[in-house]
Amino acid sequence: MSTLIDHKTTVFDKFPTIRTPHLELVQITEKHAHDLFKILCDKQVSQYYNLLPPEDENDCQRLVDYFRERFRSKSAIRWGIQLNDNNEIIGTVGFNHFTKKHRANIGYDLQYSYCNKDVIAEALYAVISFGFFALDINRIEVEVMEGNDLSIELLNKVGFKQEGVLRQWHYWDDKHYDMLMFSLLRSDGEA
Repeated sequence: MSTLIDHKTTVFDKFPTIRTPHLELVQITEKHAHDLFKILCDKQVSQYYNLLPPEDENDCQRLVDYFRERFRSKSAIRWGIQLNDNNEIIGTVGFNHFTKKHRANIGYDLQYSYCNKDVIAEALYAVISFGFFALDINRIEVEVMEGNDLSIELLNKVGFKQEGVLRQWHYWDDKHYDMLMFSLLRSDGEA
């Protein structure tokens, strides 16, 4: 899968836009608060998310501010996912945190109506490539709540390996949850 990444500037000079054959990964801004609200309020999306659904679009504006601040501090990067022919974001994808030359944690969400249409797979391939080459990451990790079969299937499809179970790893909504740990190494892609 080919992607177009602007390498003329350093990664954090300006927010990098990534284009794939069907998608554009863009900076999430104030104009996307309504789109985020629509995505994160859907119980089919949020049931495996470790955040309570937003109460209103102001909660989503705070999330936009959080994404912006994490990018400014050079500790994380999160893109909005748009279809090439639309300005609405239908999901998000990115690194929740990363350490150059070492590892990153990736996360994603998508409007349920776009699941099983290879949207997240296409976005992940682009973001993984960006992580390995632009951010110089060696290992990408993702924790998935047990029972999230769509994510497990997706991660297997794009090459992640399940490493084990992190027992009672997440505490959310007054409950402990086991999480499945998946990883992808730069050398996995070279093999």
